[in-house]
Amino acid sequence: MKLRILGAAAGGGVPQWNCGCGNCTDARAGRIAPLTQSSIAATGDGSRWLVVNASPDIRVQLAAVPALWPRELRGSPLVAVALTNGDVDHVAGLLTLREKTAFDLFATPEILGELEANPIFGVMSPDLVRRRPVPPGALFDVAGLEVESFSVPGKTPLYREAGEVKTEEVGEMTVGYALRSGGRTALCIPGCAAITDDLDARLRSADLILFDGTTWENEEMPRLGAGEKTARRMGHMPMHGPGGTLERLSGLTARKVFVHINNTNPVLQPESRERRLAESAGWEIGFDGMEIEL
Repeated sequence: MKLRILGAAAGGGVPQWNCGCGNCTDARAGRIAPLTQSSIAATGDGSRWLVVNASPDIRVQLAAVPALWPRELRGSPLVAVALTNGDVDHVAGLLTLREKTAFDLFATPEILGELEANPIFGVMSPDLVRRRPVPPGALFDVAGLEVESFSVPGKTPLYREAGEVKTEEVGEMTVGYALRSGGRTALCIPGCAAITDDLDARLRSADLILFDGTTWENEEMPRLGAGEKTARRMGHMPMHGPGGTLERLSGLTARKVFVHINNTNPVLQPESRERRLAESAGWEIGFDGMEIEL
């Protein structure tokens, strides 16, 4: 199995168009690497590819990977997209993939329902883009991989928030995917609000984990003046602090890589104390173009 991180950033990317934080300023100046928005590609046969989440940056992401270039006048090695939730940074790229090439679109019935309710996604011809409902627990085969969908705690997309928002719901609105090939298992979990016992057991039996690394601390964005919401209010576990990822997932034997990293997160600075702490706990900081083979 081969995996490639197409985009390692959370929504907005690095630099974010309207942000002058330290990380965004350094990315514009070339002092740190820029990052596009959250997306992962995987293949089990080396020829056909599954993309997990279609980010708004998918055109440039595909252009950066020769293995994903067309091999004929019209067509693509991308044979399927699987969505982990209905967030804008995970579904907007579907509009770029409207150019009359067939692929399968896997998502839970509830996420597919969000797309059906928005007429703009009608530009994807149903004759070519086959919508495949996969509720949590469903298994399917694609691109030489056996794939399993599973629920993780999360929340409804921002554009559907109303009234009191439950940020740790377990159901169809936030899922992860287990990718299996050759007896190895990779877990793709770019969004996660909490670790349940079931999820903990799954994580401890995996060979590779690509996990939500949105913020370093829960109060990061309010403290910096970059936003009012905490990480947990946005439906994400912080890396550090009580109940954070480093504490909650200590002792894992799998290879562990943070993805979906927000532009405010200090781990993006190679010499930062926060990055050293994450790496000393056995975590890698994902980056665009990162290749992993299991």
